[in-house]
Amino acid sequence: MSDTWHAYGVELHSRFLLGTALYPSPHIMQQAVQASGAEVVTVSLRRQSPASGGGNRIWECIRELNLRLLPNTAGCHSAAEAITLAKMSREIFDTHWIKLEVIGDDYNLQPDAFELVAAARDLVADGFAVFPYCTDDLVLCQRLLDVGCEVLMPWGAPIGTGQGLINPYALETLRARLPDVPLIVDAGLGVPSHAAAAMELGCSAVLLNTAVARAADPVAMARGFRAGVEAGRHAWLAGAMPRRQTAAPSTPVLGTPFWQQGQAHD
Repeated sequence: MSDTWHAYGVELHSRFLLGTALYPSPHIMQQAVQASGAEVVTVSLRRQSPASGGGNRIWECIRELNLRLLPNTAGCHSAAEAITLAKMSREIFDTHWIKLEVIGDDYNLQPDAFELVAAARDLVADGFAVFPYCTDDLVLCQRLLDVGCEVLMPWGAPIGTGQGLINPYALETLRARLPDVPLIVDAGLGVPSHAAAAMELGCSAVLLNTAVARAADPVAMARGFRAGVEAGRHAWLAGAMPRRQTAAPSTPVLGTPFWQQGQAHD
C-alpha cells in the first residue's frame, strides 16, 4: 500500500501482521507469509525454542523470511511469568519488541487486565517496546498508555474463534478517543471481510494466525486477508458514505432526463 505507519519509530508499509504457528508445514508457513506481504511476524519462544534446537526447520524458515520479529509471551498467566519469558525472548530473538500476553481466563483466553498493566510497566522500564494484547476496554487501554505503551492490540474476538468484530462500537470508541495511537486488531478474525471491517473503522493494522494457518489453502487465504486489509484501509481513507434509515436514489429525479429533451421536438 502507498501509505505508511509507524510502530515505536519503525516505518512499516504493510498493515497485515501474521503469526507463524499451526501451519501444516514450515514450507507452507513460509509461502503464506510471503503471500501476505507482512513485514512483521510473531514468534513464540515456547514453540520455536531456537536456543535448544527445538523446531529447527520452522525456525530456519522464519529466519529466511528476513522480516521483523515480534516474539510473544503466549501461555503466560502472571506478570512475573511474562516478564521472564520476554527477557529470554529478547536475548534469543535479538529484539526488544515483545507482544505481551497475560491470560486471565483459560476458557476464552481473555487477558488479565491487572497483570497485563503490571507486566507492561516493568517491561517498558526495562527498555522493551511493548505490544500489549488487550481487550477493547477504553480504561484498560488508557492505563496501558499511561505506563508507557505506544501501541495497543485490542482483540476483535477471543483467540481462535473466528467471530470477527464482536464489539465494533468499542473499537470505534478507541479510535475516536485515542486518534494518534496505533491500534492493531489482534485475535478473533476468521475471514478477510473481518479484516476489512477493522480497517474501515480506522484501525492501523490487523494481526492474526489461525484463520490463515488452519485454512484449507493457507497461501490463498493469506492473499485474501492481504486484499481485505488493503480494501478496508482504502475505504477508511476515502471516507465511507453515511448510513441512512431511508432509501435515497443514486440517479437524480429532478428535471427532465437528457434523453427526453430531444423527443419534445419530434
